[in-house]
Amino acid sequence: MQFLKILFWCLISFAAAIFTYGNWSWVTINLWGGLVAEVNLPFMMLLTFLAGVVPTWLYYRTIRWRLTQRLTTAERVIADLKPVVPMGADPGPVLAAPVAAAAPPAPRQPPQQPPLELTP
Repeated sequence: MQFLKILFWCLISFAAAIFTYGNWSWVTINLWGGLVAEVNLPFMMLLTFLAGVVPTWLYYRTIRWRLTQRLTTAERVIADLKPVVPMGADPGPVLAAPVAAAAPPAPRQPPQQPPLELTP
């Protein structure tokens, strides 16, 4: 798997080098106040790519950091709720609430129904 990752990045680098070699031209950018900047096309493409990727990456890292913090807090709360008993140790007697002795249930009697009248 590591070989495929290295091969992928080598192919990307090769494609970027060919693009840079084929498009090595100067681009004029008119800035405010009459300023003019001349930049290589590959450099300008890299800057626009980074202008789109960096804010998205920062947002992703921020969300991931917040979720990690929430997960850590939840794990800490769960750890505080569970009693710590070392493995192999006797946790001691389990104390249960006493149950009151209940009277046995009364036998169930069928319901009383009036006699059926059969008339033709």
